[in-house]
Amino acid sequence: MRAFLTGPLVRLFPVGLCVLAMQRTFLTETRVAGVVVQIVLALAAAAGAGAGPERGALAGFTLGLMYDLATGTPLGLTALVYGLAGFVAGYVLTLTPTPPWWLAALFTAIGAAVGETAVPAARTLIGQDGWFTSRLFTIVPVVAGFALVLSPLLVPLGRWCMGVKKPKWRAIHES
Repeated sequence: MRAFLTGPLVRLFPVGLCVLAMQRTFLTETRVAGVVVQIVLALAAAAGAGAGPERGALAGFTLGLMYDLATGTPLGLTALVYGLAGFVAGYVLTLTPTPPWWLAALFTAIGAAVGETAVPAARTLIGQDGWFTSRLFTIVPVVAGFALVLSPLLVPLGRWCMGVKKPKWRAIHES
């Protein structure tokens, strides 16, 4: 029981609700180049960049499921896409155990770009047409740029939500 109460879902759920509330209220009216910024996707990618691919996929799936339930999109579609975004962004931890802030920011942007590109692909697979347009060439860079700019705030938040602490390196004691 204690493991559940200190686990990542207990932290991720209230933070996800707050971020989802921001996404659904004032961020729908805040547009950059006519594009609604996706802070929930940015948090999913940032959690991956801060906690690794498996935990990033878990965070992305959880946040995507919350997004699906709040918006009425087909249940699980956004969850799969956001899980992919968290997994891709989490790949940075396979390169280095403690990435510098700029590398985590870069992988957060890459994860957000992959997630935003996967949305039309997933919608086309379930039979919804009209999602692949030339506007995608505007949407993906704006969403990735927004994730890049917010990553110094979202990566530590995602790391905290997933219960990951930065490793502390210690010198080996000589005997």
